[in-house]
Amino acid sequence: MTKKNLLLFLALGSMLTASSQRLFTYGDKAVDAKEFMRAYSKNNTPPAQNKAKSIKEYLDLYIKSKLKVREAYARGYDTLPHLKLEVSNLRAQILESYMTDPGIMGRLAKEAFARSQKDIHTGHIFISLKNETGAIDTLAALKKRDAILQQLKTGADFLQVARQYSDDPSAKTNKGDIGYVTVFTLPYEFENALYGISPGKYSEPVSSKIGYHIFKNLGERKAAGRIKAQQILLAIPPGANDAEKKQIAARADSLFKRIVAGANFNQLAIAFSNDYISAASGGNIPDVSVGQYDPVFETALWLLRKDGEVSKPFMTTHGWHILKRVSVKPVVSDPNDKANLKELEQKITADARWKSSGDFIYDQVRTKAGFKKYPYGEEALWALSDSILNNQPLRPAGRTMSMTTPLFSIGKTNYDVTAWINYARAYRFKQDGTGAKPHNQVREEWEKFAMLNFYRDNLEELNEDFRNQMTEFKDGNLFFEIMQQEVWNRAQADTAALLDLFNRNRADYTWKQSADAVVFFCADQAVAKTVYDAVKKNPSNWRKITELYAEKVIGDSAKFEWGQLPNLNKMIPKAGMVTTPLVNSIDNTTSFAYIIRTYPQPMPRSFAEARGLVTNDYQVILEKHWEEALNKKYPVVVDQKVLENISK
Repeated sequence: MTKKNLLLFLALGSMLTASSQRLFTYGDKAVDAKEFMRAYSKNNTPPAQNKAKSIKEYLDLYIKSKLKVREAYARGYDTLPHLKLEVSNLRAQILESYMTDPGIMGRLAKEAFARSQKDIHTGHIFISLKNETGAIDTLAALKKRDAILQQLKTGADFLQVARQYSDDPSAKTNKGDIGYVTVFTLPYEFENALYGISPGKYSEPVSSKIGYHIFKNLGERKAAGRIKAQQILLAIPPGANDAEKKQIAARADSLFKRIVAGANFNQLAIAFSNDYISAASGGNIPDVSVGQYDPVFETALWLLRKDGEVSKPFMTTHGWHILKRVSVKPVVSDPNDKANLKELEQKITADARWKSSGDFIYDQVRTKAGFKKYPYGEEALWALSDSILNNQPLRPAGRTMSMTTPLFSIGKTNYDVTAWINYARAYRFKQDGTGAKPHNQVREEWEKFAMLNFYRDNLEELNEDFRNQMTEFKDGNLFFEIMQQEVWNRAQADTAALLDLFNRNRADYTWKQSADAVVFFCADQAVAKTVYDAVKKNPSNWRKITELYAEKVIGDSAKFEWGQLPNLNKMIPKAGMVTTPLVNSIDNTTSFAYIIRTYPQPMPRSFAEARGLVTNDYQVILEKHWEEALNKKYPVVVDQKVLENISK
């Protein structure tokens, strides 16, 4: 390690140590540097030029708020029903956003983008769980799978094996060649298997609900992107005889010759195509990506090398097609393209791969709370389960277990046979109505169900970000509640104290240069222009004008100091003047003023006119006295060394 690196390492070590040290205490409570710096960083962006000064000023405010919240807890405000309800409602609102892995979208989007850059020519062998009679025969499927794998290991041609053994009916003709695929073409587990092998290799068998699947990477190419095209489809009706089929083929050939001779493709599609949706738009079909359609269809489409080129008629299971290439949209190659990333994210959330976004919860529970399986005999559990759930006679093995036998624990919570039976009763049947799931599957689902609920119920302990957000909200509510009781309500209600303060400081409560005016606050520039033109034309009619735009315009009629009038700038206001609209660049709201009467000379305010200002001043006095009392009740001690470290 160089001297420079060593110094950097020591400096970082000092910062990390400081961040975990106690910054200050207040009474019997303490705040560490990490907690304070999190609050400072959140409320001070961009960073101040004089960081040490900024931190010191923020620390003073932070300590004052901590003292007030501490007092609120001491008075039991956290048990007030309306505050508890607000906290409970917020928890319910934000909880679901913490039930997915916070980093999974970034990882899945990065993965999807990388896969979108290439298309894979794919071979597929399918082994069905059903035998020739249509019955589920797992053992026979396993034997067939292993036999196929053995042939492939000896170097047998994948496509020939697919044609001979695959249970996919189309393999008899296409030899398992399903054409090119790209990201989102196949189910996610199949996509993972395919993108995990190199050209010329085949995958390990992938199981699904209907059987086993083996994929081969027959070759790769740079992603073709999307193609915009038009088509004419001449469908072959079910049960058509050979003569009818020949007649449709001849019609397709005739249409193609007319197109080559210059006939309008759009008009022919409207007149003859049996794809009635695309025919209505002149044959235009949605943009085609790789792997969306029949391989024969896609092959013919991608063989069109230039815009405007038309394919010869070709046949698929749907009938005879004639295609015209309109344009090609290349795949996005910029990983930072925002529009493309947004599209990928939309596809991800609608795709099965998003189901794995909650899997991180199980790891969190195992590592942070602790998941422990107790030793028990599976045969005994299944015997007892069958006797209760299926009304079967209790087999001898089941007598070694009782309803209170613990099966696993999460943290300090035990889950016993009773809990298992209750879950199995509710969730052991398949949703498609085809019967009960295997006991092992139900037990695995139950364990995950228990971990999920444990995580949900104990999220504050298991997720620091969630805990911090809930604490901030709860403390913010307590701060507001105690400020309401100790300062704001008291100041507003104590008219005698306000009047006394006003009389003792009359000189502080005067009008500077002022005016009677109406200030218009408009929702946007367009409304402001309309109202401005109308007011300028007939100022005395301003009330009726604002009523026409009740939801978008507010007219505030009062006395204002000149500096409070929008867009007055350095102009001297005059009666009848209407200032030009002033746009707020943040939210596009717009304001302007209609001046009714001006007062060029300063003048004293009445108590009624000054009450708002006096109330503010009295609140400052009350809060200062209260803070002095809190400092005595909860003495504050700041560790100056830690403060110095975080200020650097």
